[in-house]
Amino acid sequence: MMMALVPYDRNSIPALSKLHDPSVEFHFANRRLRLTQDWNRLGVAAVVWDAAVVLCMYMELGQIELAGKTVIELGAGTGLAGIVAALLGARVTITDREPALELLRANVHDNVPPEQQGAVAVSELTWGEGLERYPAGGYDVVLGADIVYLEETFPALLRTLEHLSSDGTAVLLACRIRYDRDVAFLDTLRQSFDVQEVHYEAQRDVHIYRAAKLQARREL
Repeated sequence: MMMALVPYDRNSIPALSKLHDPSVEFHFANRRLRLTQDWNRLGVAAVVWDAAVVLCMYMELGQIELAGKTVIELGAGTGLAGIVAALLGARVTITDREPALELLRANVHDNVPPEQQGAVAVSELTWGEGLERYPAGGYDVVLGADIVYLEETFPALLRTLEHLSSDGTAVLLACRIRYDRDVAFLDTLRQSFDVQEVHYEAQRDVHIYRAAKLQARREL
């Protein structure tokens, strides 16, 4: 399963030229963040996409409680969302496939202050594989920024979300809806989760969906 680790020819997608910059800067959680990118080596897995930026804006506005919460980010890429969640007070596990981990660790080291480094772990997670290494239902919040795009990964992603989530877990997915298959994924997710659109950023065309296991709604 190739997932996101696919390099692209820079000249073939001129509109994406900014993604080839070696680093990008943001200001979140009262800190200036500089995220290293590595398009040439890791492709789409190693650049900051708009969905991650919008998710960080949503978190920073306090739309979900993060202080003291246990958070896991899936398909983290550069790790922006997980880093911002940690800066907002969460205990965060930032995950991606093994080839992306070196970049992830470097970005965490460079952007999380020393006194908060202990609240952030970088860990390998290929969706649907080795899930026993992660506590079932052990997370208050699951984050995913632009991870709904490769149809062949959808079954494994669904298994992973179901494993990580308890009745009280909030799943936040930030994504663009590019194709019918993206809508189909959300429809399939609704078989196990209550899924609501909670934010739409028109300028970047990014939707944020919040999902919770259906059992939680039945017990309310």
